[in-house]
Amino acid sequence: MRINQEALLNAKILVVGDVMLDRYWYGSVERISPEAPVPIVQVDKEEDRIGAAANVAYNIVSLGANASLLSVIGDDSVGRELQQLIVNSGIEAFLRFDQEMKTTVKLRVIGRHQQLIRIDFESPPQKEVLASLTDLFTQLLPQQDCILFSDYGKGGLAHISTMIGLAKSANKTVLVDPKGKDYSKYAGADLITPNKSELIAVIGNWKTEQELSEKAQNLRQSLQLKNLLLTRSEEGMTLFDEQGTMHIAAQAREVFDVTGAGDTVIATLASLVGSGISIREAVPLANKAGGIVVGKFGTATISYEELFA
Repeated sequence: MRINQEALLNAKILVVGDVMLDRYWYGSVERISPEAPVPIVQVDKEEDRIGAAANVAYNIVSLGANASLLSVIGDDSVGRELQQLIVNSGIEAFLRFDQEMKTTVKLRVIGRHQQLIRIDFESPPQKEVLASLTDLFTQLLPQQDCILFSDYGKGGLAHISTMIGLAKSANKTVLVDPKGKDYSKYAGADLITPNKSELIAVIGNWKTEQELSEKAQNLRQSLQLKNLLLTRSEEGMTLFDEQGTMHIAAQAREVFDVTGAGDTVIATLASLVGSGISIREAVPLANKAGGIVVGKFGTATISYEELFA
């Protein structure tokens, strides 16, 4: 399926959620430390990339659609660097600075083409700053074709239930990449996209596809969700909606890095839905997009040409 590129270029997506800086230190490993049985990495290259909801927005821009990003960052040097990277990526940024918050950083140390360790720096945003996000969200809402909430569990979406209600009242399509065990806060959304481990944490494990379907449909109906898309890595994706169940097999390819694959999937869905096609039509293309991006290292994006080649 190929969509109208002009419609995609005109699509406007508002991404709301937690943002972070993905920092990579690359180096060589030649010896083991005499202080402890750990490798010594001689760092020879450093790279910073935008992550979490910012990476979702960057995926939307890379596909050709228009992305606005609403989030909170710390009033620190990392936050200012992250802000600049976001703006340079072609994303329209609406960022609130929190003087008490430490901007989230995920530092990955890479040696011999393998991730040796990840170090996280983070702290939650203040309630007052989060309240101001809702006011700004209300102002931005009328201009959008689709609303995408990217929940990374860092505290930036404390008012998501209110925001979903506002979006639905304005007849906007709402997509959510969920986090945690309480999905009641996502009630009323048009689509949520849990992965396998995330859904198990909410509905429990399943032994058969029939049992999975029953549990997923029960969850969807209880929360008044129009669609639930389960992403299953090498098992592909399964969509549960009012029509029943639709399964899309994974596209066989070498997996290099699964970091950020979920970001690409939901960004592709939002871009396509924002351009006017249905979620059922968009799912196979989102599956393809996820399959492409796992062949790249780290948080990555795909282009319109790659998706429709």
